[in-house]
Amino acid sequence: MNVQTVNTPTIPKEKVSLGNRIVLNDIKWETYKALMADAGDGRAWRIAYNEGVLEIRMPLQEHEQQKIVLAYFVTAIADELEIETMELGALLLEREDLRRAIEPDTCFYIQNESLVRSKIIDLQNDPPPDLAIESDYTSSSLNKFTIYASLGVPELWRYRNQSLQVYQLVEGKYEQTDKSLAFPFLPIAEVPGFIDKSISIGQRSAVRLFRSRIREILQNSEG
Repeated sequence: MNVQTVNTPTIPKEKVSLGNRIVLNDIKWETYKALMADAGDGRAWRIAYNEGVLEIRMPLQEHEQQKIVLAYFVTAIADELEIETMELGALLLEREDLRRAIEPDTCFYIQNESLVRSKIIDLQNDPPPDLAIESDYTSSSLNKFTIYASLGVPELWRYRNQSLQVYQLVEGKYEQTDKSLAFPFLPIAEVPGFIDKSISIGQRSAVRLFRSRIREILQNSEG
């Protein structure tokens, strides 16, 4: 493998500022990698990169609250099922050969958790996360569906406008569905109500209510 030296890049003039986001066009992969290396692990912003277009986004409080509660719900389901999951937050998912990269709001290994446990994940050799979660408090300028699909993420949750939309990867494209691939019994239409409750009664109280609902569903399915 050839190692190339990349000089510290100059930010191009072709940039667009959209609230909490900046979009840079005509960014080479090497430039993107150099920017990421210079920024280091302590940066607060998150990225999406698609064939030369780089989006840099600063998380908003509303955005963070929603994705955190959704992650709590996934963990609650796993606990009720007594299965292992691994949450990796905004894990950088990238493939140099595809010239695509993205940091989800959070992501989980569920079905493939045992395959990546204790590993440093390399998407060239390891499976992608089984579930990625996006909280679209503000819309992205990039088609994140294209990025996730090219990386092979089998399930995508998008919480937007007080609605949870669930997508499954079918023949290289996402199709919206009323059933979760990882958790087929999950009442998707009920989830936004529990997220709303987290605002009025608190996150932990909402999670306890959600956990009780999942327990009820599982008990009924056994009967």
